[in-house]
Amino acid sequence: MNTNRLSIPIEKILNHQVKKEATASQIYLSLGAWADSEGYAGMADFLFRHAQEERNHMIKVMDYIMERGGRVKITGIDDPVKDPENLQECLELVFTHEVDNTKAIYDIVNLSQEEKDWATWNFAQWFVKEQIEEEALVLDLLDKLKVAGGTKATPESLLYLDAQFNKMEDEVTLAREASGDKPQ
Repeated sequence: MNTNRLSIPIEKILNHQVKKEATASQIYLSLGAWADSEGYAGMADFLFRHAQEERNHMIKVMDYIMERGGRVKITGIDDPVKDPENLQECLELVFTHEVDNTKAIYDIVNLSQEEKDWATWNFAQWFVKEQIEEEALVLDLLDKLKVAGGTKATPESLLYLDAQFNKMEDEVTLAREASGDKPQ
């Protein structure tokens, strides 16, 4: 008796997402190692925490595949990105990566809707919300760096900003969760 509740295309796209989340973890680890070598301990810590968050996302997708009777296929991952030249390029690489991951999540949503696989569609909604948060977080960091002077920021500004990265939570408040009493 076949107990797999996932179609072959859905199982394949979810396994592709497992690889993307593992690759994302490696990207964050690589950028964190770069940040640490450049003296940005706060940014390194932030990126290392995000590497673990991406690994958690990978496990979440794996768990879903297994709960639906599918088979998880672990494959090799892509090489991480090359080291950035500066902090701004580092954050731009993170943003580019997050946008790419958002597109992959949308592919899962679109395929699950096309196949009328409402369980997978519902599962993917958590990731849609997560990607909104991830993109907003990186945009916030890029804005902070811009205020500090961007690629022309003074060493003092970068030192202060790096200390703030270390204190940052890993999530940002979404506008739809704000209220008059709690705007942020």
